Amino acid sequence: MKDSAFSRESDLALALQLADAADDISMSRYQALDLVVTNKPDNTPVTDADRATEKALREILSIERPDDGLLGEEFGDASTDAQRYWVIDPIDGTKNFMRGVPSWSTLIALIERKNDGSEEIIIGVVSAPALFRRWHAGKGMGAFASLNSTNVKKIHVSGISKLEDASVTYSDFNAWGEMLPNFRHLVETCNRSRGFGDFWSHMLVAEGAAEIALEIGVALWDMAAISIIVTEAGGRFSSVSGIDGPGHGSGLSTNGVIHQEVLAALNKG
Repeated sequence: MKDSAFSRESDLALALQLADAADDISMSRYQALDLVVTNKPDNTPVTDADRATEKALREILSIERPDDGLLGEEFGDASTDAQRYWVIDPIDGTKNFMRGVPSWSTLIALIERKNDGSEEIIIGVVSAPALFRRWHAGKGMGAFASLNSTNVKKIHVSGISKLEDASVTYSDFNAWGEMLPNFRHLVETCNRSRGFGDFWSHMLVAEGAAEIALEIGVALWDMAAISIIVTEAGGRFSSVSGIDGPGHGSGLSTNGVIHQEVLAALNKG
């Protein structure tokens, strides 16, 4: 495949533009009294804000990057022959959004297909307007966080090297199945544990405010943007079984130093 005609800088600028558009729509519906909530076939909730946000981003991309594919949580469809494709979760944390809890976000990633068939995430943006926070990263460009769209600063994971000193964050105790005892033991071993959940847990790791974030039962759109931000901040991202990268049904972010120890704790016999 030929190299993309677009630079990483222009791709990142577009991803940030998409995040701006998403923030405008999602915030206009956040805590709205007439919010429309329905259930998808998998019995998970979806709101009119989820769908409106994804539709708006699709429209922008159809103009700005008509040759790129797109995979979204609400409307699916990645172009299988596209050299690059965008991965969008219009509202990560829909249940929080519905309940008026401010920890929800829009997740935007750009994935590039290589000649050997492998894929690489090259851009990631996590925008949480109700928290007034945004994180972004580009491959080889580092990871950054901003507050109120200003004060952009480079972020980096912590250097803590012992589980006993680490802070662990997670979504919940559901869906862990046979791994639940190991998961509980890991949480009890660490110095501090908090159930922040969803994107925020992983962003805390990227910022060096926590050392471990983990969740299970997730899709590519839940983890793609998160994974590049964590790795560009100097951390490591894998599945809970140790497969690097997103798209493997679970997500484990660490500062890298204690990653193998966490994997061993989760997968011990």
